[in-house]
Amino acid sequence: MAYTKEDIIRMVKEEDIEFIRLQFTDIFGQLKNVAITAYQIEKAVNNQIMFDGSSIEGFTRIHESDQYLYPDLDSFVVFPWRPQHGKVARLICDVYNPDGTPFVGDPRGVLKRVLKRAADMGYEAFNVGPEAEFFLFQTDEEGKPTTKTNDEAGYFDLGPLDHGEGTRREICLALEQMGYEIEASHHEVAEGQHEIDFKYADALKAADNIMTFKLAVKTLAQKNGLHATFMPKPIYGINGSGMHTNMSLFKHGKNVFYDPDGEKGLSKEAYAFIAGLLHHVKGMAAVTNPLVNSYKRLVPGYEAPCYLAWSASNRSALIRIPASRGQSTRVELRSPDPSCNPYLAFAVCLAAGLDGIEKGMTPPPEITENIFAMDQATREANGIESLPGSLEEALHALQKDQLILDTLGEHVAENFIHGKEKEWDEYRTRVSSWEREKYIINY
Repeated sequence: MAYTKEDIIRMVKEEDIEFIRLQFTDIFGQLKNVAITAYQIEKAVNNQIMFDGSSIEGFTRIHESDQYLYPDLDSFVVFPWRPQHGKVARLICDVYNPDGTPFVGDPRGVLKRVLKRAADMGYEAFNVGPEAEFFLFQTDEEGKPTTKTNDEAGYFDLGPLDHGEGTRREICLALEQMGYEIEASHHEVAEGQHEIDFKYADALKAADNIMTFKLAVKTLAQKNGLHATFMPKPIYGINGSGMHTNMSLFKHGKNVFYDPDGEKGLSKEAYAFIAGLLHHVKGMAAVTNPLVNSYKRLVPGYEAPCYLAWSASNRSALIRIPASRGQSTRVELRSPDPSCNPYLAFAVCLAAGLDGIEKGMTPPPEITENIFAMDQATREANGIESLPGSLEEALHALQKDQLILDTLGEHVAENFIHGKEKEWDEYRTRVSSWEREKYIINY
């Protein structure tokens, strides 16, 4: 929908909307919002609502704290799960400085900058279709999350086994009311694990959609006495949650990854894009997999890719090319997980792919065998490297990758790395229950 300021002011009045949440995302992917009442809507659509940026981690320092929210009018939507009297709506915002320039620490701005680069290269659209998995857990008497699922269902299972099914259906209906086109919704491999896939969109809208999706999932689960989590690996010994990211580039309305005469129906640009991703994927890992816990998912044996390879058929590869061709040709990066900041994740993916195209990179040969079944010597013989094994390793790789640092921009890169180093340090020095169980009696 393309809304004008007048449309928004009118809808707020006509629809009896009482509160409007002005939403934005911090660099660690946390959704923030400034709630205003209906009578302030005119101020909001004229970019006059300010907030204190120093209270947001990684944004600004105390003495330069005033920042302004510029709403994206097309993102206006009413929350279907709120009461029908005194409704609540939201607008997704860009963050600006008092002098009217975009704030360099705004993740949405980071993505917009890379999209501008793509446009300068002649690509009018970068489409992204994310597949975000999540777990639904029961809560205890105090409403705190447990890791119990009360669920014996498996992949695509239906019916009495899948206790999260009702909640999943409710989430799908709510999202549809908010204008999402749901393509699929099913139970995933692990107990209590679910996936809802919505139609691809241009990268900025897709990132906005993910932030709204996470909010809807968490809110509706809570309403039903469940806890939804996008933590990558909540339970030892079973599959973690990924966010496979399907990408395609368009020029003059045509998908540039498709070439009917190319090998496997793929164009030179597609191969260069794949090569760019593989070249930068270690440097991107701290962004696409930003938690200490992310690296517990990226281990052999649980379907998550941890080896650098691409394939048109093989699901153990990091990059897969799904079967459909023509306008639907796409490159699927399987390493990101749903704890990532989608604005930053899509920005680094696009930047890496464009770098491959600009430099005319060629990817290594396709790997069709199951990489998990190979031993280390075979992987080495095939030149197959691994993703970083920990957040610490990922941060080192990020600090060495100038393209990814430049894509994030100095402000975001510096604050992101600083925040994540603190997180790693806290983890490294904390004593875990595993250590106590393992050592307290024997030693």
